[in-house]
Amino acid sequence: MNRGLRFGVGAWGLAVYAVLIFVLLLVPIAYTIVYSFNDYRRTNIVWRGFTWENWAGVCGVQDVCAAFGTSILVGAVATLAATAMGTAIAIALVRYRFRFRAGTSLLLFLPMATPEVVLGAGLAAQFLTAGVPKGVLTIILAHTMFCISFVVVTVRARVASLDPAIEEAGRDLYASPGQVWWRVTFPLLLPGIISAALLSFALSFDDFIITNFNSGPAYTFPKYVYINASKGIPAEANVIATVVFVLAIVIVVASQLASAARRKRLARN
Repeated sequence: MNRGLRFGVGAWGLAVYAVLIFVLLLVPIAYTIVYSFNDYRRTNIVWRGFTWENWAGVCGVQDVCAAFGTSILVGAVATLAATAMGTAIAIALVRYRFRFRAGTSLLLFLPMATPEVVLGAGLAAQFLTAGVPKGVLTIILAHTMFCISFVVVTVRARVASLDPAIEEAGRDLYASPGQVWWRVTFPLLLPGIISAALLSFALSFDDFIITNFNSGPAYTFPKYVYINASKGIPAEANVIATVVFVLAIVIVVASQLASAARRKRLARN
């Protein structure tokens, strides 16, 4: 009886704990969504009534859409650069033996372990020493630098799982190295590359600390939100944040449904 009682109390305690964690995670998101409909005046801290005007005129507030566009531009360019270079580095680390290979792996992991404050301040000092004016270009360079490490880790695991015999079979069938890459290796690596690119874009779009050190007069969306947080983030910014959140949920759900459908087709075959 006592064991059953203890089990029941433990199960209920775990359920309550899980619910509390989900509430703590979802309350800020719910606040953002609700206050995107607030009929605010100067500040968006106090609820004044429901309105659709914020959604209809999302770019009505100065700089909010420009900051969002800058984040999209920086994230896209940094993701393309980091994914291309990170994929090449991951393949080299797995498939080839060269001097300082272990040291290269260690150096690639350092940006992931270094606090963003230290990383951002160090990059800012380098740009200052080199005489590079801060702006969108320096943000892209900084984001590309720290995203490469995450791309390498993600793609490297995918490369290590590939069977070299599959590529050898392509060469045995008189395929050129380019054909083997595009028709065999690249399709097999593509899921890992896409995952790395999505992770890289999310890290870039969400970053504030490194961006704040290296942005100069340029504004990204996280920087815009931080600067305006003291007087209440404009409801139009909440609208953009809500759209991004909903879009991310839709992408995840669509991906899971597609994966489930693919598994069913393979099971039938």
